[in-house]
Amino acid sequence: MSFTAGTLEELNLLLQFDSATHDRGIKVHSSARQEVIDACRRLCDRGLVSQHDGGYLTDAGIEALGHAQSLAGLLGAD
Repeated sequence: MSFTAGTLEELNLLLQFDSATHDRGIKVHSSARQEVIDACRRLCDRGLVSQHDGGYLTDAGIEALGHAQSLAGLLGAD
């Protein structure tokens, strides 16, 4: 198994959420790159974010964000 370009977009999008507070969502505008829009839709379809254009993290999304942050830390991502 390997990360696809789409999976990387999803991970990067998850990392845009503020882990300090879950009261802040994000909005993916229609002018964003199509890959980001598609990633956001997939995250919503998987139940990780509340809206197809962003919104808030669900409980599963909060857990996924924690894993994404751990992975980014282990890999030394910026």
